[in-house]
Amino acid sequence: MTDIPPSPTPPEHQPPALRDLAERARGYAEAASSANTRKAYASDWKHFAGWCRREGLDALAPSPQVIGLYITACASGARSVGGRKNAVSTIERRLSALVWAYTQRGLALGRRDRHIATVLAGIRNTHASPPRQKEAVLPENLLAMLETCDRGTLRGLRDRAMLLVGFAGGLRRSEVTGLDAGRGQTEDGRGWVEVLPDGLLVTLRGKTGWREVEIGRGSSAATCPVEALETWMKLARISTGPLFRRVTGRGKEVGPMRLNDREIARLVKRTALQAGLRGDLPEKDRPALFAGHSLRAGLASSAEVDERHVQKQLGHASAEMTRRYQRRRDRFRVNLTKAAGL
Repeated sequence: MTDIPPSPTPPEHQPPALRDLAERARGYAEAASSANTRKAYASDWKHFAGWCRREGLDALAPSPQVIGLYITACASGARSVGGRKNAVSTIERRLSALVWAYTQRGLALGRRDRHIATVLAGIRNTHASPPRQKEAVLPENLLAMLETCDRGTLRGLRDRAMLLVGFAGGLRRSEVTGLDAGRGQTEDGRGWVEVLPDGLLVTLRGKTGWREVEIGRGSSAATCPVEALETWMKLARISTGPLFRRVTGRGKEVGPMRLNDREIARLVKRTALQAGLRGDLPEKDRPALFAGHSLRAGLASSAEVDERHVQKQLGHASAEMTRRYQRRRDRFRVNLTKAAGL
């Protein structure tokens, strides 16, 4: 991260062996978090360092009092931070970024410090609101979205495969685009697929380690994620390397480059709008309703199986997290009012 302050010991003053170890250690440290997380943390450090510079403060000194003033400025939308109020979730991420940045430099900043914790608790109590959830793409929605993908082009076949695999696997957008056609094929891959007689076995590297996701074959060839993926791989001639790649030449040529995970969000938005989802709302309001998480929420909301299976598929550590993804469920199946005799 180029925006984090440099190490106190310049590399030129270190023995060659230590310089090599330091470089390797830096690589391992970066591998501990995703590229998106590191990018966000770099942006947050830059934001904090800029605020310190404008206020005449030292960004390299991890002072709880300074951090308290900074998050207060973010919450109140002070001019020194751009005049825009940050959401509580953004402030918490910025705080995590600062803790991480100081830790990388061997400096200590505790989030649980009494001063920081008290100010943050006050910000939560004053400004926190329920999270704005994206619309779930339910099975009937997905079918309509698939019809907008041109089966006569490689781009259309790829998009169909991504939508179906993302939905049936309950995968995050980075997990979809991070897949390889086989095990250990690329350095930037986040997992791979194996096509088995009964379905796909997807092996993923997540925040807490490796996990396996099973995607069974569908009841119809037109909506089967396995069939869609096999068709894409065959016609795109993909047997090694990134699974989902850029398509050029008016949708007829497949390049070597892996898709950026933001393409999943764009795909979901585009096909949802083209399929007429939430047509009851003004057109300008509809794009913000859909994102990559709409596929995960759709599986969680529509799979009529024991909740434990959905939790495992989505890779959640708790059932409570899985329930946050369920947009359509019988909320009043257990009526404690009647059960209590009222």
